[in-house]
Order: sequence, then C-alpha cells, then structure tokens
Amino acid sequence: MWSIHSVFVCILVAGASLVKPVYVLEFCESTDHDCHSHDDTVSPSLNVSFINHMHDLDHFKVSCKKLIEAFPVDEVVGNFVRTVKNCIFSESIPTPLKGPLRLAAVSKDVVEGILDLDVAVTQSYDFLLYASGGRLLPGSVPLAHRYGGHQFGYWAGQLGDGRAHSLGQYTNRKGEMWELQLKGSGKTPYSRSGDGRAVIRSSVREFLCSEAMHSLGVPTSRAASLIVSEEPVLRDRFYNGHVATERGAVVLRLAKSWFRIGSLEILAQGRELDLLRKLLDFVIGEHFPSIDSTDPDKYVVFYATVVNETAHLIAQWMSIGFAHGVCNTDNFSLLSLTIDYGPFGFMESFNTNFVPNTSDNEGRYSIGAQANVGLFNLQKLLGALSPVLSLEQQQKAKHIVQGYIDIYQMRFHQLFKAKLGLLGEEEEDGYLIAFLLKMMEEMSSDFTMTFRQLSEASTQQLHSSDFAQMWALDELSSHKLFSEWLSMYLLRLGRQEDHDEDRQHRMKNVNPRYVLRNWMAESAIKKAEINDFSEVELLHHTLSFPYLTQETAEEAGYAARPPSWAKRLKVSCSS
Repeated sequence: MWSIHSVFVCILVAGASLVKPVYVLEFCESTDHDCHSHDDTVSPSLNVSFINHMHDLDHFKVSCKKLIEAFPVDEVVGNFVRTVKNCIFSESIPTPLKGPLRLAAVSKDVVEGILDLDVAVTQSYDFLLYASGGRLLPGSVPLAHRYGGHQFGYWAGQLGDGRAHSLGQYTNRKGEMWELQLKGSGKTPYSRSGDGRAVIRSSVREFLCSEAMHSLGVPTSRAASLIVSEEPVLRDRFYNGHVATERGAVVLRLAKSWFRIGSLEILAQGRELDLLRKLLDFVIGEHFPSIDSTDPDKYVVFYATVVNETAHLIAQWMSIGFAHGVCNTDNFSLLSLTIDYGPFGFMESFNTNFVPNTSDNEGRYSIGAQANVGLFNLQKLLGALSPVLSLEQQQKAKHIVQGYIDIYQMRFHQLFKAKLGLLGEEEEDGYLIAFLLKMMEEMSSDFTMTFRQLSEASTQQLHSSDFAQMWALDELSSHKLFSEWLSMYLLRLGRQEDHDEDRQHRMKNVNPRYVLRNWMAESAIKKAEINDFSEVELLHHTLSFPYLTQETAEEAGYAARPPSWAKRLKVSCSS
C-alpha cells in the first residue's frame, strides 16, 4: 500500500483568501493629471474606499529610529565592500538608476491597503524617484542588513544585503508596521563581487510572484512597485560565459521584518553573543507578542514557534506546487514568510524531482526535497541559538525539532484532503491521496489543472468519466488504475453529508486555476524588455484572483496546456 509520504514526502492547500484587484499603471512623463490613464472599472461588489488615503508623498514618512536605537550600526561609512563586525546594519545610500525611468507595475492593494497612499500618487515623478532610490523618503536612514548563511549546505560566511536597502518602517492606519526595502538599488558593503543591481527579468518575476503568493493565501513579502530604467547591466545569465547587456530595475518591497535565519547565524559564528541576545529579544518583542519576554525559556518558545510555522509554510508551498529554488538559510525568514524570489518555479508536470533552478546541479532544492531542507535549516537555527541556551534548553529544543516532520505531514495531509474536498477523517484518506499522486507522477500530469478540474467536475461527470473538455483529467484518466482510484474517490464522497455544489465550491476555493508558470512570466518579461508592460498587467490582475475563472486569462491560455517551448525554459540565480 502506498504511503502519502513515500510518494511525495515533501510536496504540495493554500486557503482561499479574499483578494483585491491590482492595477498596473504605466508612467506618463507629463505631470499633467489629464495625461494619465486610469482603469475606472470597479466591480460593484467591491467596497473601494479612498478615505484617509494620502494624496501627497510629502506627508508620507518612514522611521528608522527603532532599528537604529536597538542595535549598534557599522562605524565605517561607505558602500565599499568589506568585512563587517559587531553590528546588525550598515548605513548605505542607494545609487540612483540611470536614464529615463518608467513605472512598469504597481500593486494598488499594497499602495492603498498597506501604505495608505492614493494609488494616483504613483503616477508622479516624485514616486519614481522615491521607489527607485533616486530620492530618500522623509525620515529614511537607508540601511543594509548584515547576515550570513548556509548556501547549498555549506557555511558561506558574511553575505548580507548586497543590492537591497531598507528605507525604514512605516506604521499604517491599521497599526501594522511594515519595513520598506528597495531591491536593485546599488552597491552596499555586502555586495561582494556584485554590482548592486537587479535586471528587468528577475524584477518582473519577484514583483508578480510576491503578489501572486499573497493572493494564494501563502505568507509572503509584498511588492508595491516595479521601476525599470535604461541603465545597462551586464549579466551572464546561465554562467556559461555568454555575458549580455540587460536593463536595471528596482522593486519596492515590504515585509513585517526582513530578519532571517542567517541574521542569527552570523552573530553566533562570530561569538557576538550580546548582540545575538539583543537581536533575539528585539525579534521576539516586535513580532512574537504571545511570548512572555520575562520567560527564562523564551528562546525555546521562539524556536518552537518558528519550527511549527516553517513546517506549515513549506506544506503550503507544496499544496500549490511551488518550488522556491534557493532554500539557503539566508533566504529563510524568522517570521516564516516566503522571501527572496529568485529562480523559483511552479511545477507543471507532476515530478517530485522538479528543480526550477538550473544552477542547482545536484537537485538539492528540488520540490520533493523542500521539507527536508526546511529541517536542515531549522537545525542550523538551533545551532545559532545554542550559545545562548542552557544545556537543558538545548535538549528541549532538540526534542522540538524532532517533531517537525510530524507537524509537516499533518499539515500536508490536511491541505491535500481539502484539495480533494474531503470532510471529516477516514482511515484510508492518506492512501486515497497517495494513490492519486502516484498516478499523476507516472503520467506526468499537470499538477495545477488536475486538481482544478477535479474541483470543476460534477459527480455526474466523474461517474461517467466525461472529461472531454478537461484536458488534464482526460490525460490522467488513461492510467490503467484511474478507474479504480475514481471508484474509491466517489465512494468516499458519497459517505459525506454534502451537496455536490458545496463540494465543488470548497475545492475551487483551494485549487487555483492560475499560477505564475515560468512560461507565463517569460512571455511578460520579453514584452517588458521592450517597454510593453501589458502582459505584466494582465498577469498581475489574473493572479490577484487565482481561484476565479477569468475570460481574459482563458483567452491568453493561462489554463490551457503549456506551450511546447515552455519545457525548454531555464531560470538561474543570475539576476
């Protein structure tokens, strides 16, 4: 008998969430408001309010006070590369992008819902400067964060924000505090051999995926805007000696915190234990309100929380077929957010060995390895905490991390039950899931559309195996054991006190019809590189409603069989 975890120990439901529309606006060089085009079409079902939105960027202020007062800042000033000690941040001024700037994309949900700004301000030249590093926001003291990390299993030493600048924290009208950061904004002391820039190709992917993951209900950093320039940037895209000139771009991104496992590792490795305690106390005090700051076991409780939430995050990744691509400890958030979108990929044909990153020659970060990599990273986090834990606390923490796989497997099981519309708990549910996944793997079934079409098929269609209009299910139905599995599935559904329409509705709310497939991103990138941002806009809007069938998305083929050229696509760490 198959076990769900022997089939896919580390794979794939993001809970349905209410999502808001996102509008992408192209910058018009004129400051005359009549010059700008706006999409005024708003669904009557949406309660859109502009009350309390700021219409003037001069009144928008951030603060670095809390971070600067909490930690020592690098005593050396300047963006030149160096080894940094005894601090958390270095002051670092962004380098403005050269040449004409264009607003390629903006998230109205972020700009208005988080930053309290009227989205119309993004049409101004001031916004272009603020969101690209050409001008500092009021209150900003730009900082680059010092951290280290284990990369592909090995300690890499000092890493840090090599092309990112934290502008400061903003507290919105809901009382939420968000840290604003520019990515691609120039060199810092942590740039190593890099130029501090990001290119259009990688920036489009980060912008779109950040917002898409939010709409899928996955904890993630957010993206407010994407600014592109004419500045030439040299990149060897596949590390094969073919250097090409691309164009620079900057993403304005946000998170509740950008601290990651590597933030603690660098301090433990350098025996900077007072600073390690200070950073832990800060993170707990700011982001883990349920932890009592006077509890002598607070670091153990913190660790238990991170273990639990990391297991849940990776289970969510698996439920939507998402492979991060570079699961190094410097890319794993202490808040269990999805951050640092690089050579990620959404799995198309079901394959537990799917590796989106062509730089990952050994497949360390394949989709089927992500849960185990999460365990590795949590063990490294424990190593970073150990110098400030007693021997008894270290033993408690070791016991906690031993429960990680059970937490992950339980969440994985819950998510896949929801993907199949199963209510309650029956002994054979795990087998039913594993049976389906095994068939999908053997048939190289499309992951997203197989589950989506199971959601859309009525019980009558399932009984008759009428899948003529459902390409993914039609392909899977040719498996020699499909009829056996389908009979088991229908019997299981029949034991539920449930209307078929309710089952379909539940399943469609957890099985997206659209995800950011690499071929879709590549199509948008090719157009963006010639200043046509129409497909970036289309994808942004489509992926803001991933669970709803949309006419324009269907016309674009976003739910159809992937084009043949999609299999030849490659993405790498070069960005």
